[in-house]
Amino acid sequence: MDPIFAAAIFWLGLALGSFLNVCIYRWPRGMSVVLPSSKCPKCNTPIKFYDNIPVLGWLLLRGRCRTCRAPISPRYLVVELLTAVLFLTCYAKFGLTLAALKCCVLGVLLLGLIFTDAETKLLPDKLTLPGLALGFLFSLIVPVNDLASQLLPGVISVPSSSEISWRVFSLLDACLGAAVGASFIYGAGAIYLHWRGVEGMGFGDVKLMAMIGSFLGIRLTILTLFAATLTGSIFGLGTVVVVWIKRMRRRMVRHHETVAIARRRAWESARMVYRYYQIPFGVFLGSMALVAFFFGNQFLHWYWGVM
Repeated sequence: MDPIFAAAIFWLGLALGSFLNVCIYRWPRGMSVVLPSSKCPKCNTPIKFYDNIPVLGWLLLRGRCRTCRAPISPRYLVVELLTAVLFLTCYAKFGLTLAALKCCVLGVLLLGLIFTDAETKLLPDKLTLPGLALGFLFSLIVPVNDLASQLLPGVISVPSSSEISWRVFSLLDACLGAAVGASFIYGAGAIYLHWRGVEGMGFGDVKLMAMIGSFLGIRLTILTLFAATLTGSIFGLGTVVVVWIKRMRRRMVRHHETVAIARRRAWESARMVYRYYQIPFGVFLGSMALVAFFFGNQFLHWYWGVM
């Protein structure tokens, strides 16, 4: 990597990460990301420009407002650093190419959606819908994994050697990825609603998965769905077990119950958590999409080699 370009790209990532923090906070609340200028949500004091420097401002303030000393979420620091590291990783992997630009755009969209979903359990249309359109646009200038020609042989008669051929196949692959991803999430949500009587997936997850599919294509979309389902399930089960153990210990200490009684009653409490706790599934979809984008093809190549 050229050190000058690397430094510039890292700083660009920090700056976009700072703007992304504004979007994460304001869009779910129906606020403009342009006006008013940044201010402390506790005392409404406008934030000085030198306190708004990415990463450095948070560190110098030690995570607190200069005026009222209210704590500033470490999320601001984390998002800025993650965006900068992601940009640098895209540059290291793809160089100064359109593929690197596609990687950076996808990364910014997914980081914004991951942290918004983690904080508010919302996935703003202002990120997913433009992201879906950008995914289709990028498929015409950066090839998506060409699985469409394998799935639908003979459907498109354009010669494979021509330039228009890969663009058609790439766009078709993006469309298939978006359709399969959105359909899977919508179907899973409908089954969960019918089975449990409560909503398990919102339309935000459907649109998120459509956006991911338009960037990744059908093969990596399926890998993303599988990996997100696995990690989400592990997280959900782990949450239930942690709640069960903590409440069992609390009942034994506070109510002096026997181990058997405390275990049974704590398990009933943990089951209620399992039934009503809403896991922000967009966090797992977005995270696994990033993993699939960088390492998915290598994993599939290794997997098919083993099989």
